[in-house]
Amino acid sequence: MNYKMMGRIIALVVLIETALMLPAMLIALIGRDGAAAGGFLVSMGIMLALSSVSLFLTRNAPKRFFAREGMVCVGMCWVVLSLLGALPFFLSGRVPNYMDAFFETVSGFTTTGASILTDVEALGHGLLFWRSFTHWVGGMGILVFFLAIVPISGNNEGFTLHILRAESPGPSVNKMVPRMRQSAAILYWMYVALTVLDIICLLIARMPVFDAFCIAFGTAGTGGFGVLNSGCATYPPAAQNVTTVFMILFGVNFGCYYLLILRNITGMLKDEELRAYLLIILAAAVLIAFNIYGKTPDTMGVEPTVRHSAFTVGSIITTTGFSTTDFDLWPSFSKAILLVLMFCGASAGSTGGGIKVVRVLLLLKGIKRNAHHIFHPQEVQVIRFNGARVGEETMSNLNAYLAAYVFIVIGTFLILSADPVNYSVSTNFSAVMATFNNIGPGIEAVGPTQNFSGYCDLSKLVMSAAMLLGRLEIFPIFALFMPSTFRRGF
Repeated sequence: MNYKMMGRIIALVVLIETALMLPAMLIALIGRDGAAAGGFLVSMGIMLALSSVSLFLTRNAPKRFFAREGMVCVGMCWVVLSLLGALPFFLSGRVPNYMDAFFETVSGFTTTGASILTDVEALGHGLLFWRSFTHWVGGMGILVFFLAIVPISGNNEGFTLHILRAESPGPSVNKMVPRMRQSAAILYWMYVALTVLDIICLLIARMPVFDAFCIAFGTAGTGGFGVLNSGCATYPPAAQNVTTVFMILFGVNFGCYYLLILRNITGMLKDEELRAYLLIILAAAVLIAFNIYGKTPDTMGVEPTVRHSAFTVGSIITTTGFSTTDFDLWPSFSKAILLVLMFCGASAGSTGGGIKVVRVLLLLKGIKRNAHHIFHPQEVQVIRFNGARVGEETMSNLNAYLAAYVFIVIGTFLILSADPVNYSVSTNFSAVMATFNNIGPGIEAVGPTQNFSGYCDLSKLVMSAAMLLGRLEIFPIFALFMPSTFRRGF
């Protein structure tokens, strides 16, 4: 195990995180928020000292880097980023319990959007900006950003491939161009371009400037942290519609946008996952609109019904977690559809969470093949996706992922059910789904107008681990707790 190289990568990532705090600190200074500015300044000093010492100690790190190091390095980076990213909230005194600050930061970096705050606006603009910015940083992955700008690996494509595969969501990571570092750069350029376009559209829709930036960061990362206690409910309908569109756009596999850049529109439209993703959104929005029409004060007309239905479906399937209305008041059928969307999630290769549409499609194809095999045991049937053959290794990895997924959901649910606050079964289960699938709000006591502050510190720690497991798709975090990972050195 190349500990020196991993330590050097973590130190560089902490250095990047330190620099990323600078805009939030400047906003706090401009707003004359001394407590927040002081919290950022002390936090940045601590992080700068830690990264400097680590870089000095790892200055002669060998360049050998394998898949095992990639898994461990990614898992460790996300844990360290969250531990240090929580410092401004804690040191400013705005979130006096460090466990709460850690939960909030993990929720930000993993683009979950679950919050322990009862009064969001009391944070002040500097901390609100950092809170939303963690969504943007974590959306595409800070290590993808790291690979795009830091030429640490020279010509070692194995280094970048192992890092990118460990951090990027979805069953597999493919090269867009021959060099993986170029692929990472292309991903971030597309990410930045869509974010800027979102900000411009929100400003045109008359959203305040500060809010437009923060909401765009949350939309891009499919996170869900708002800057108002009312969420997105008080923004103009046009701004809500813009957010709906961009939530759905950021839930699309970024490989489709690369095909669009290459003007391969036919190839993009033939993508099975894209078509299924859009079809699921359309069907869910239509069904919910018919079901909620006239049932709540917010859905007494056709326009608001369609707007709230489309916004909520886009928010839940992309695991963004923004809300324009209290969907906990909707009929059971609509809430059941939303619960199914929590499982489904967005596309692989997007900033969204959940199981991913591609996995759902492959699972259905696998079930169909197995059913066919019962009646035709001698026939060999190949699973194909987008015209290409799906290897048995991919299907095996899918089954392993789903098995781990089920066990984590069950284990987390049991722990939350033992919480002294004694929430209902539906509250605890939706809290598991909301955190593990990186969605944000659940139902009942953790619904869109509520928060997670009622849980004890142990439950918050478990949910923080669930958020990290969901964002990194289980195995990079699992690797940190497996003795075999560290058993043999190189």
